[in-house]
Order: sequence, then structure tokens, then C-alpha cells
Amino acid sequence: MNIESIIQAYAQGYFLMADDEGALGWYSSSQRTLIPLDERFHCPTSLRRALNQNRFSVAINRDFAAVCSGCANRLETWISPQLMEIYLQLNRAGFAYSFETWQGDQLAGGILGIVIKGAFIGESMFYNIPEGSKVAMVKLVEHLRKRKFVLFDAQMQNPHLERFGSYIIQNKDYQVLLKKALRYNCYFR
Repeated sequence: MNIESIIQAYAQGYFLMADDEGALGWYSSSQRTLIPLDERFHCPTSLRRALNQNRFSVAINRDFAAVCSGCANRLETWISPQLMEIYLQLNRAGFAYSFETWQGDQLAGGILGIVIKGAFIGESMFYNIPEGSKVAMVKLVEHLRKRKFVLFDAQMQNPHLERFGSYIIQNKDYQVLLKKALRYNCYFR
């Protein structure tokens, strides 16, 4: 797979995942989960305390490979070694980014995503230090808002994302929003 064909597929609403044997495949879904970039985004009260303590600093791509590894390091993962190599290639080409939280010199957590124009497509997130990925989520939404991003695609719903106000839309509505996001020239860095 070359970078151009990968980005074209993401721009059409597909995403890459490895199956249980590690074979890569393109997937789509009849529903997508979005993180709101407007007033619907919710910061849980318990998290506000952590944010107010300023225990974490944020960085972009300070250690992209470590974020990929952190996201893949779980019992069941869709991030195979081959997919990790693709993420590294996309990072070098300026399409994949890690949005990280740090506590001193320790990587606390991070979010791995693909950026295409006005769309941030979240691939995965992880934490090493409690609250690390949650603070990354709040700071990433602030970052995307400042840069006028249109779409934060989280792909699949889970209780963790629901705490932030994530919501599900049908694929036909997602396609409309994705096309709109691709008309904007937003810069992640």
C-alpha cells in the first residue's frame, strides 16, 4: 500500500485494521462515533481537577513511535506490526500524528490519529499514568477547535468516549460531514 492510496481510502470513510491473524483489511461502518468540537463536548467534573492541577504538559509527535506502541499494547489489538509501520510512514509523510501528555519526562498518555485537511480521524488512545489519555482528549479538542477542524472521528463508541459527549451518526451523514471537512485546509501543527 502506498501513502496516496491509504489517504484516499481514509478520505472516503474507510479505516485500516488488522484481524486476529494480523492481516490488514479496510473497514467501514454503518455508524460512526464523533467527538463534538462544539458546546456538546463535555469535560467530566473529576477531570477538571486534574486539568486545574497542571500535572501534564502536551506535545505533538514528541514520541510518535511510543504512542503507537502504547496504543497497540493490549490483550486484543487491531494494530499489528504491519499497521504500526504504516502509521510510521504516514507520520513521516505528515498525515499521522500523536497528541501526547507528559508528566515530566514520562509519557503519560496519547491519542494516535490521521489528519486529512479538516478531519482528525482518531485511531486509538492509551495511558501510562491515570488521567493521561483523558487530559489528552480535552487538550486535543481545544487544539482542533483553535485550528478550525470540522470533524473528530472516533470511529467506534465506548463508555469512555461517551463521558466526553461522543455521539453516533449514520454513515450517510458521516459522509456529508467528511466531504465538508475535506474542503478545509487545516493544519494540525
